Amino acid sequence: MSRQVFLYDPPDRFVAGTVGLPGRRTFFLQAVAGSRVTSVSLEKTQVAALAERMDELLDEVVRRSGGNAAVPAVAPAENPDTRPLDSPVEEEFRVGTMALAWDGDEQRMIVEAQALVELDADSEEDLAEAEERLLQDEENGPPMLRVRLTGAQARAFAKRALDVVNAGRPPCPLCSLPLDPEGHVCPRQNGYRRGA
Repeated sequence: MSRQVFLYDPPDRFVAGTVGLPGRRTFFLQAVAGSRVTSVSLEKTQVAALAERMDELLDEVVRRSGGNAAVPAVAPAENPDTRPLDSPVEEEFRVGTMALAWDGDEQRMIVEAQALVELDADSEEDLAEAEERLLQDEENGPPMLRVRLTGAQARAFAKRALDVVNAGRPPCPLCSLPLDPEGHVCPRQNGYRRGA
């Protein structure tokens, strides 16, 4: 079976969002172009890492270009995208590997998210070799979402993604673990149950 690539060049909308209540949220990346919608699920930490790394890469592009790149220093303030994910949210795949790149000729950020794949191997070396073969296989590799964004779109994505990640449960003031609505067992209180 040939590799399925969901290409958005450029998307009308590319956002990170969630479905569910804080503490039980499922995180998604969603790309939209016209009536075509692709949603892929991933972990909260993957969303945070993607947004942070995207900002770092854009900062580096601005620095190396001497400020001449078509990349805003911060996310555009006009018309921030605060809408929920487009419905219905149907997961195409769960993200395993992500990659970022800057296309200097086109002045575009390239975001790739590949499906999580389970590999069987007898040793760590065999596993590393199998992973490398799989990721390099353009014809039969895992499904992939590939999105090409302008600098402004990338900055807006990163800001919204970090806002979504930080919109979860508030941290415990003592241990920084997330507080559930019914409280939590705080290790700094020797397990004393504290309310929210």
